[in-house]
Amino acid sequence: DRQTLVAVLQFLRRSNLRESEEILRREARLLGDDLGAAALSPTGTGLLGTAGGDADSAGENALLSRVTAAATVVIGGTAAAVASSSPGVAAVAAVPPGKGVVEDQPDVSAVLSAYNQQGDPTLYEEYYSGLKHFIECSLDCHRAELSQLFYPLFVHMYLELVYNQHESEAKSFFERFHGDQECYYQDDLRVLSSLTKKEHMKGNETMLDFRTSKFVLRISRDSYQLLKRHLQEKQNNQIWNIVQEHLYIDIFDGMPRSKQQIDAMVGSLAGEAKREANKAKVFFGLLKEPEFDVPLDDEDEEGENEEGKPKKKKPKKDSVGSKSKKQDPNAPPQNRIPLPELKDSDKLDKVMNMKEAARRVRLGPECLPSICFYTFLNAYQGLTAVDITDDSSMIVGGFADSTVRVWSVTPKKLRSVKTAADLSLIDKESDDVLERIMDEKTASELKILYGHSGPVYGTSFSPDRNYLLSCSEDGTVRLWSLQTFTCLVGYKGHNYPVWDTQFSPYGYYFVSGGHDRVARLWATDHYQPLRIFAGHLADVTCTRFHPNSNYIATGSADRTVRLWDVLNGNCVRIFTGHKGPIHSLAFSPNGRFLATGATDGRVLLWDIGHGLMVGELKGHTDTIYALRFSRDGEILASGSMDNTVRLWDAVKAFEDLETDDFTTATGHINLPENSQDLLLGTYMTKSTPVVHLHFTRRNLLLAAGAYSSQ
Repeated sequence: DRQTLVAVLQFLRRSNLRESEEILRREARLLGDDLGAAALSPTGTGLLGTAGGDADSAGENALLSRVTAAATVVIGGTAAAVASSSPGVAAVAAVPPGKGVVEDQPDVSAVLSAYNQQGDPTLYEEYYSGLKHFIECSLDCHRAELSQLFYPLFVHMYLELVYNQHESEAKSFFERFHGDQECYYQDDLRVLSSLTKKEHMKGNETMLDFRTSKFVLRISRDSYQLLKRHLQEKQNNQIWNIVQEHLYIDIFDGMPRSKQQIDAMVGSLAGEAKREANKAKVFFGLLKEPEFDVPLDDEDEEGENEEGKPKKKKPKKDSVGSKSKKQDPNAPPQNRIPLPELKDSDKLDKVMNMKEAARRVRLGPECLPSICFYTFLNAYQGLTAVDITDDSSMIVGGFADSTVRVWSVTPKKLRSVKTAADLSLIDKESDDVLERIMDEKTASELKILYGHSGPVYGTSFSPDRNYLLSCSEDGTVRLWSLQTFTCLVGYKGHNYPVWDTQFSPYGYYFVSGGHDRVARLWATDHYQPLRIFAGHLADVTCTRFHPNSNYIATGSADRTVRLWDVLNGNCVRIFTGHKGPIHSLAFSPNGRFLATGATDGRVLLWDIGHGLMVGELKGHTDTIYALRFSRDGEILASGSMDNTVRLWDAVKAFEDLETDDFTTATGHINLPENSQDLLLGTYMTKSTPVVHLHFTRRNLLLAAGAYSSQ
């Protein structure tokens, strides 16, 4: 009741326990003004209830004596005054051990700015080791969760010491505790150790991120209460301030997570994703195929009936999906974003695609694909990017000497269109007009495209094979014509190197990502980007369109993968779990899953609809630069710097997933201990790192890389 509360508050004020008084007020949601001006007079003499204070003073004294009696309970060497005369309100006033009377402590909780408040620099090690001791001695179920605090607190306490120019204390703090941090933070700690002066902090991007973005920890309510109680009892304000100022604690109700569950999800620059970040609805289904009549050759009769309808060019569809005429319930509305109209040549291509698909090999654990490896020999220019057209007729390489080289991999040579004067002589009505416009004199197996002024880091063919994109260290993305083999446009938007670019599966749109930490969405006929996707805390290293073209996935050096909505530019998914920069992304043909590969040698599998990690494939020993699903989605191929291609059983990896509401709500993922039973095969090259993988329309796997002679 109110009277008891006032009496307790008074007692706390008399004993100079300001902090506890503040905490109690906050807990009871009472501010000084609410209590009435008379309730707590500054001198500490209480006027309770009515104006005639004497009438109540006897009751008040009785209460106070009860409170004082309670103050003698000693808990673990700390005298705690606990007044629990009113149910539900317990005020805990902690007195440091060894002191009978508490001196008036300065109110540290008034945080002026990020790192301005001055804790006693000599005590930082004591604070940290105190917390460390507390966490290591807590119950096993809480220890794993609370251990997540070590790293962010270590960084912020170190930065606070550096910022306030206590350089020697900062150095000894770093040396004493940096060995305790998880192994996957070693690279960040190396950057941190080089920051020893306040001036260093100003220009350092990594630290800027650490200070401006809150580090996210996901902790169960029980573990959080334990921590809060400990810090308040110990009056460990310095740590409590950092927790409130720089950390975002996402509290969930339920069982605490195990060490394995936490380890699977942490490791990014800003901790885990908030659960809110993965709640938005995502339309991961595929768009309905346009319908048109297919002229049938006699020998293709059976193949046609089997397949039932034209297959699509770029997004590789699940063959079951292509039979059904119904709209996928998870698909976006057909007109959600404007997509280009189908040209006649596109329709012809679809017919071809469909005939090929009818002869496609059904892959599985019993029927693995053949792998054809394209090795770039003597690539002393330094091969930095590869792409293969959807119909597997051309291959492009981007090189460190700033050239883009296009090869024909079929007997058909690459030819340019004739000059304008020659074109005017052609009979435009003839059937073979498309053949006649090509100039035979220009036929060759290889075309070299000059234009960039730095290494070419990404290349991408348009689905109709008329255009080619390339992006470079020079900050531009270039669009090349494959009819004339000349550069049509240079898109300037990034100010720094552009690491990756990719055409939409429908053509027209493309995405690029670079060192400036943003991804940009472009259309070929606009020289300004249509959307800018900002949110990553480090370079955007790879970009991929979802098969329905409504979403874009980006992987970054901040060790997170984000999914962006093309329509409004919002970030709709944040996936954390990789322990190194991400270098490859692949969507499953049915649009439901995403596979990601990174420098940590792990492939992680994600359920896009639920926003959950559903698998982890371990086996590679180096960076994974290439990931690709087979055309029907049964097999996932991964290629790595460890000179191997590995094949994984995608059907088995995604079957009977646990995606119940509880898992979704708390992120308690249960990954199988061993991914070896999903590994279908490992194929070594002699000494060629794998930089690109591609399944042909008949499910032959093409791989590419440059032979390295070391």
